[in-house]
Amino acid sequence: MKNNQEETSELEKGNFKAIDFISPSYIEKRNPKYFEVDGIKYSGLLIINYNREQNELILKNLIDININLNISMFYEKKDSFKVIRELTYYIGNSGAEIKENGNKNREDIELISFTHNDAQYIRKEMQINNEELYNIYIYIEVFSEEEKELEYLLNKVEGILQSQGMQTRRAYFRQEQSFLASTPMMKNHEDIKAVSRRNILTSGILATYPFISSSIFDKNGIFIGTNMNNNSPVFIDRYDREKYKNSNMCIFGTSGAGKSFYTKLLIIRNRIVGIEQYVIDPEREYEKLCRELNGVLLKIGPASKTYINVFDIREESIEENEMGYLATKISKLIGFFNLIFGEINEEEKGILENKIIECYRKKGITFKDETLYKKVNEKKIFKESIDMPRLEDLYNILDENDKTQKTFKIKLFPFIKGSLKFFNRYTNIKINKKLIVADIYELGEENLKYGMYIFTELFWDRIKIDRNKKKAIYLDEIWRLIGVTSNKNVASFIYKIFKTIRKYGGSAVAITQDVSDLFSLEKGTYGKSILNNSSIKTFFSLEEENIRVLSENTNLSEMEKIEIKGLNKGETLMLIGDNHILVKIESADFEKKLIE
Repeated sequence: MKNNQEETSELEKGNFKAIDFISPSYIEKRNPKYFEVDGIKYSGLLIINYNREQNELILKNLIDININLNISMFYEKKDSFKVIRELTYYIGNSGAEIKENGNKNREDIELISFTHNDAQYIRKEMQINNEELYNIYIYIEVFSEEEKELEYLLNKVEGILQSQGMQTRRAYFRQEQSFLASTPMMKNHEDIKAVSRRNILTSGILATYPFISSSIFDKNGIFIGTNMNNNSPVFIDRYDREKYKNSNMCIFGTSGAGKSFYTKLLIIRNRIVGIEQYVIDPEREYEKLCRELNGVLLKIGPASKTYINVFDIREESIEENEMGYLATKISKLIGFFNLIFGEINEEEKGILENKIIECYRKKGITFKDETLYKKVNEKKIFKESIDMPRLEDLYNILDENDKTQKTFKIKLFPFIKGSLKFFNRYTNIKINKKLIVADIYELGEENLKYGMYIFTELFWDRIKIDRNKKKAIYLDEIWRLIGVTSNKNVASFIYKIFKTIRKYGGSAVAITQDVSDLFSLEKGTYGKSILNNSSIKTFFSLEEENIRVLSENTNLSEMEKIEIKGLNKGETLMLIGDNHILVKIESADFEKKLIE
């Protein structure tokens, strides 16, 4: 560099060069406790000893903690031939000394025996198992702008290391050497090497593996929040088919834990990137958001002016080149009527199916798919809602003299002439937006399941239209459809959505605060199926009973159970594939304003 400076002209000496971008404005190294660069104080810790045996990764607790620090590790491979020769020489000498001295000076003999056995073990591993011997050096560089905070962080790191069986020494009067060892210069100075040098076999190096921090950063993902352990950003692209088995999600949490806020945040961010979204809203939580995002709000209830005919057969209800419109529809209707009539036996099911077929036959619709088409201006088009039966048609053909049919008729009465007669209408809505919210709040607690089922079926048919478009369906309070208040037919339909939605480019999102109710039908069979068919599981703060139910159906550790119970609002444990990470949900000001 000296020679280069002499050859540089006076004009060139005044130029601002690339190296000036990365050069510090000042360095202060007179303080033995820290090394200061541009106002940031760095203090080094040298790891000088370890436990003889390690059963886990020694740096795990340190890497996952949110502290300003740099970790530097050096490995120096030893000459195997030379090491084995020296070990053999030592083993021979120490063995002879043990025999000669016997019980004389017992403490010295025990120490010699101890190192004698170690030497034999190392030689055996190198000769028989082909292991190599290394020198290992580990340095921790902690930094802060404030000296008081620096001292606090040093004490904290020392405590963590000691709990892992590692002894440390502060790099007093060697702060510059420690600092340089943790920079990209990778300079391992002899002053600190002499203190921190320790021997390790190849198998032991595994315990120092550093790339263990759980972090998710999908290339085309949307921002979720920050990792609570290491403050790294979390980006998830749940539609990444190479990384995730499916795009489904579970969002569980108690009231006020941040579950709804997170769901709305997902809706906003997915709306920005153009993903079609369908939301079942039993608690009227998404109405304002729907209007702000220029979506379509569908309401069904006593005061609503939008209607859906449960008997509708839609052209998109089966895939192209498939057959069986009526057969497919009947299985869905049996599920719906199970919600009304309760669990029906095979005889009752046969009677009901016969009457449904008769209703369609009177409208000219049979098991032949061509009967679903009509001619308008010489053009063949699919029949509309007005061409389909209604609930009243079924009600009118039920025989009052038959005990079963009379019971059906009594239970159908509210839907025909009573408080739920808005279900007995032809469909009068069209869906043509990328965000559709189905508001069923007016149905009341007892009748929410009917609205949820009808809209879920409608949205499922919509999802199947184009496989190349990304779409998502959000089932809030899903326990109503697969819990004890539902039935096997409905639960099977919901399970089918979670199992097959992937092939339509879709994502199903299960949302609930009643986790135990989710596992209440058929000994939790359908709840487990939904959970197992969701690649991304998001657990906000939960009550102990719900945590217990979850732990029986997921691979939660004891620590994670404790963490879920103690989560603050907006904090969540996410199970993303094999990764389990604690995430703090983050939002921009405009998103928060939209939601709140």
